[in-house]
Amino acid sequence: MPADNPPKVLLLDVMSTLVTDPFYEVMPAFFGMTFDEMMATKHPTAWVEFEHGRMNAGEYLDQFFADGRDFDRTGLMKAVRGGYDLLPGIGPLLAELKNLSVPMYALSNYPVWYRLIEAELQLSRFLDWAFVSCDTGVRKPDPRAYLGPCASLGVLPESTLFVDDQVKNCAAAEAVGLRAELFQGADRLRERLRSEGIPLLRAG
Repeated sequence: MPADNPPKVLLLDVMSTLVTDPFYEVMPAFFGMTFDEMMATKHPTAWVEFEHGRMNAGEYLDQFFADGRDFDRTGLMKAVRGGYDLLPGIGPLLAELKNLSVPMYALSNYPVWYRLIEAELQLSRFLDWAFVSCDTGVRKPDPRAYLGPCASLGVLPESTLFVDDQVKNCAAAEAVGLRAELFQGADRLRERLRSEGIPLLRAG
């Protein structure tokens, strides 16, 4: 799209795009495991079910480990909540976009824990938590995860820019007509948005 036709809406992934994901370091450290050890012992499907909204937080923790072992749930949730933080440069970028009145919506594969992120970081200062998989029942890269929000917002896919840190999710968005940006840092995203016609300050 030419720079004189900026996107009307930004659909933003959250984990590892806007916010640090405690799954990779904080959670294994809490259990005294490596990431690979945690992956080998966790329930194989519970997380996806949790992200789909098919189980609540208590049910998910009941099934966290495949063997049903008990653990300090309160301690885990404290560690998870403390592991959320904005990625470098994201706060100023979101604030600038907000000041420019650019409509921004979360398009995230995540469970009800997104409310913990909101409690910690108040992302709703910048964006609407409209399209989180636990509420919509649809996960990326399902085409409905992209087309549903476009229909709900009344915008054409080609007028929408989707940002995500996963190649497969960006490819799926482009396959159904959205513009997509693979997240590789706030500065690079800022320059992509400038190239799309959004009048942001230059990186640095």
